Amino acid sequence: MIRRGFLGAVRLGQHRVLPGVPQVLPRLSPTSAFGSSTDSLVSRFCLEKMDLKDYALPNASWCPDMLNLYQEFLEKTKTDGWIKLPSFKSNRDHIQGLKLPFGLAVASDKSDWRIFTRCIQEEGRGYEYVIFFHPTKKKSICLFQPGPYLEGPPGFAHGGSVAALMDETFSKTAYLAGEGLFTVSLNIRFKNLIPVGSVAVLNVDVEKIEDQKLYMSCIAQSRDQQTVYAKCSGVFLQLQLEEESSP
Repeated sequence: MIRRGFLGAVRLGQHRVLPGVPQVLPRLSPTSAFGSSTDSLVSRFCLEKMDLKDYALPNASWCPDMLNLYQEFLEKTKTDGWIKLPSFKSNRDHIQGLKLPFGLAVASDKSDWRIFTRCIQEEGRGYEYVIFFHPTKKKSICLFQPGPYLEGPPGFAHGGSVAALMDETFSKTAYLAGEGLFTVSLNIRFKNLIPVGSVAVLNVDVEKIEDQKLYMSCIAQSRDQQTVYAKCSGVFLQLQLEEESSP
């Protein structure tokens, strides 16, 4: 999630007080601060919200490889413990009833908030992706079909668009696996270009949770696993969301 939020949290950790607010940042203990189980996080994150559009569903722009892989993983949700994550247009929709900790909020009269990877509304033009998460293994698979509005080199996805989706997949995995909220670092090595309209499979693993951080890895490759597009490691800061107060 947002880098500015992480920097604010770091400053809070250094000074213990949020500027302008008489609030002391508590010393967090791994045994007490992160009591939410993966199952409870998943159940809250994946609540069915009939009034919200799930963008991680097949549409007419999906190529045959994307559709076939989607069906394969959908079958695994029935027997192998995988969960298909819904994808709404804003993280605000995913965490309804919760808010960022330590007063990290932005006052605005804007109403149309969107996750960066859901900012292109026209189907097939930008990010087409779906994330499957395995609670026990603490890993995710993201199926990604880049559209023409993500082009960098002619005919290929921009490296920044790939990095953004790696960060987004990391972020959802980090939150569900251990309440990871903010990106501390991303280190990416690009290996090959991803053709626009093709499918890349992002394999994300949580390597360890230590010192209030989640250490993660990702390999982006072709469907047949013969071509590695990029490798990435990431670190996420572990913080709990807070309950919103009733009006």
